[in-house]
Amino acid sequence: MEPFSRGHDGELNRSSESLLMVNLFLSEPKWDDDAHNSINTDVILPQLNKLSSHIQSLVTRGARSEARLWLCSALSTLSISSRRKVNLFMKLLRSKPRKKQLVSQLLQLMFEKRPKKLGSLLAKRSHLLERFFEGNPKRILEWFSEFAFDGGSDHKRGAKALAQFAFANRDICWEELEWRGKHGQSPAVVATKPHYLLDLDVQRTVENFLDNVPDFWSSSEFAESLKDGQILFLDAKFFLDLFTRFMYDEDVSDVWDAVEEFVTEESFSSLTQHLLITLEERDLCRFLELLGSCFDSRVESWGVGDSSSSWLGVVVSRYGGDAESIDELLLLNSVINQGRQLVRLVRDENVDEEGEVLKETIADVCRGLEKGSSFCLIMRELWKMKQTEVIRVLGILSWTVQFRLSEECQSPDSWESLFRENEIEFRRSSDHSLVSHEGFSEESESDSDGRRRVSKKRHKKEKKKNRAKKKKRDIDDEDKDDVLIDDEVLGLNQISRSWLLSTDGFSATWTSVDLPEHVAKYCLSTWMKWFLARQR
Repeated sequence: MEPFSRGHDGELNRSSESLLMVNLFLSEPKWDDDAHNSINTDVILPQLNKLSSHIQSLVTRGARSEARLWLCSALSTLSISSRRKVNLFMKLLRSKPRKKQLVSQLLQLMFEKRPKKLGSLLAKRSHLLERFFEGNPKRILEWFSEFAFDGGSDHKRGAKALAQFAFANRDICWEELEWRGKHGQSPAVVATKPHYLLDLDVQRTVENFLDNVPDFWSSSEFAESLKDGQILFLDAKFFLDLFTRFMYDEDVSDVWDAVEEFVTEESFSSLTQHLLITLEERDLCRFLELLGSCFDSRVESWGVGDSSSSWLGVVVSRYGGDAESIDELLLLNSVINQGRQLVRLVRDENVDEEGEVLKETIADVCRGLEKGSSFCLIMRELWKMKQTEVIRVLGILSWTVQFRLSEECQSPDSWESLFRENEIEFRRSSDHSLVSHEGFSEESESDSDGRRRVSKKRHKKEKKKNRAKKKKRDIDDEDKDDVLIDDEVLGLNQISRSWLLSTDGFSATWTSVDLPEHVAKYCLSTWMKWFLARQR
């Protein structure tokens, strides 16, 4: 029987009867059986390669930016030692040509997470901030205007520095203070009535300090106001440019030390999630080259829940650093880690004719797998391939399973037929009785209660008919409403049904939304375990 039929619109369809024939290939092949011919292999492998090419074209051309985000997210799940993490990012930061977007994103991350670290560096060079305020009334007012309203001494930021310095150095700078009133205030009066500082003309005063009090800008009072790093947020671009200059034009050692300390403290996951998305393609290639040295070149194990750790490090370790290699990474990550999103892309009505060709190729692969010992022959062919090629072939196969299930399994009954056909034990989440692949469980309490309710309604109907035939029409209408309600309830139960499966030891509840992805990952895990076991 053909696994797919085609409707008038070219979409893939399947009759409900043929759903029982979906083979997930979860029974281990008989490796020692003689293959009489390789005709099936000669057909199915080229079909898989064709499908691989179509998917790669889709994710590397039509959806490249999205596929890159998926890859960056997957890379963030990898685990490397702190020492290797620091070496990797510091090499990348110091490499030439300068990676401007990477540096900018890293500094912004430091602004957000460790402002005090950079604020302390600014405090050591507080005199440089004189230029920051020159000719900029907005910055002056934002930084120096926060005098305490209650007349106390709890001034904030630059206002605190200005007040402390003015009192400590009143002999040389008090006359530079400008007041909004008709006359100025003496130090003695302000000392007893500190709320008078609210009458200070902040802009004119700071401008006087810029012109006539150079000592203020290198004072301990002003430096102290910078240590919490809040000044960074007055104009992030100014300070990004300043610290970039410290790092690359002046090679300031304590700034580089602060960057390295931040990289040490921050997790690899956080760094990759925040920094990789900004990299240009050539810089991402360089990152992948450096990352590849952190991993072994062979997969040792593969679990159902593995998303990246089992295979991505292996693939990256063999990374070639060119456009072809990164396209391969985008392909593998899409089919293995982002299968659901890839299904969405293929279904997207905006996809051009290439998408339709891709769907046809998927159907061809599925038909090829249904023929005789095709799957067993494919598994034997894996021995001739490199591990990265094995991962690609099995990844494509598992995603084909996911696409097929997402298209065909549209009802709870179809899922349960699939489980039984492929010897997956299951239990409905609302029912504690186990359902094996050999038969059905006893009816659940909810099902039997539902049937009792239907029986009672029928009995009630008969009594009403016998008691008052003149109300037959009203009673019939009422019964129709009851049936409609029953159908709605049963329909809701069908849609919302969920299962516990033997695939993960009955540890999680699965719905039809998540099942295609879960089953595909389980298939891939099973196949990879067979392959790895035969390798040992």
